[in-house]
Amino acid sequence: MNLIKLIIDGREVEAPAGSTILEAADNAGIDIPRLCHDPELTNMGACRLCVVEVEGNALLPASCVTPVTEGMVVQTESAAVIEARKMILDLMIADHPMDCLTCDKMGDCKLSEYAHRYGVKDTSFDGERHNYPLDESNPFILRDLNKCILCGACVRACEEMTGADNLSYLYRGYDRKATTAGDVDYIDSDCVFCGQCVAVCPTGALMEKPLVGLARRYEVERVRTTCPFCGTGCNFDLAVKDEKVVGVLSNPDSPVNGRSLCVKGRFGWDYIYSEERLKTPLIKKNGKFEPASWEEAYDLIASKLGAIKDKHGSEAFASLSSARCTNEENYLMQKFTRAVMGTNNVDHCART
Repeated sequence: MNLIKLIIDGREVEAPAGSTILEAADNAGIDIPRLCHDPELTNMGACRLCVVEVEGNALLPASCVTPVTEGMVVQTESAAVIEARKMILDLMIADHPMDCLTCDKMGDCKLSEYAHRYGVKDTSFDGERHNYPLDESNPFILRDLNKCILCGACVRACEEMTGADNLSYLYRGYDRKATTAGDVDYIDSDCVFCGQCVAVCPTGALMEKPLVGLARRYEVERVRTTCPFCGTGCNFDLAVKDEKVVGVLSNPDSPVNGRSLCVKGRFGWDYIYSEERLKTPLIKKNGKFEPASWEEAYDLIASKLGAIKDKHGSEAFASLSSARCTNEENYLMQKFTRAVMGTNNVDHCART
């Protein structure tokens, strides 16, 4: 690997040729603010908050799209850089609702985090503000375009991570927005409800609807677990408040899926507290299902299967497994069929 040597904030660092200043800084443990950049998405350079000062360059380039060069000298927190970031934040909140005290994204909003970091309390610019209606049509995603900063993360996530191409930029100038094709409500669009757009949104423009009003991010305990809906083995974090699950949050460290989840994995958790959920085995007695203990249920299953084997032989039994089970569960199914029931009549729904 061809390594480039450069100096960032007085420290000599090395970075692979072709990498950006932002990537070099991250690898060296130097924090540069960013809103539009995401390591899983293509670089866009939209928010400009990651600007840095490069020796010999009269401009302040965006570090997320500027490649490193040999001997480059970079300052990430010079007076000029700090002033530029303050102005960028000032411009952003000029058309942004200042309802942080009641915003559900507070505590996990990068815009408010950086405004606090650079002491930007209010905007210096008075003028027209957008007043888009709240889009509550989607059963899983709450969309408030008044809080959108046009970072484009949702557009790129929909295209690059999901492949749905449901979101894009529409209109120009002041009317520009990141929205659906034809600017229709989410429910009328081609949205597949995966929630990738929510996972990458740095503000409260896109929120997990089931979580709204239940908890802010700093109020929940994140508990890593594996999705039970299929055999892929996706990981995510359960958001737990007061010992109750209130939502699902992506975890970028998940080895199988990263932050990617399907609609079931991200939003299908509410069955936990369903009144119709079975909490104990049921055995039909006199034509009616009645609650039973696990021991009673297992004994009944064993006796019934044993009776079938004794009366009709092993070949009268067959098992059909599912791709929605884990490898371990499928292994146990075929092992039981072969070793206990004595037959190789094993099939699988994914065989075809």
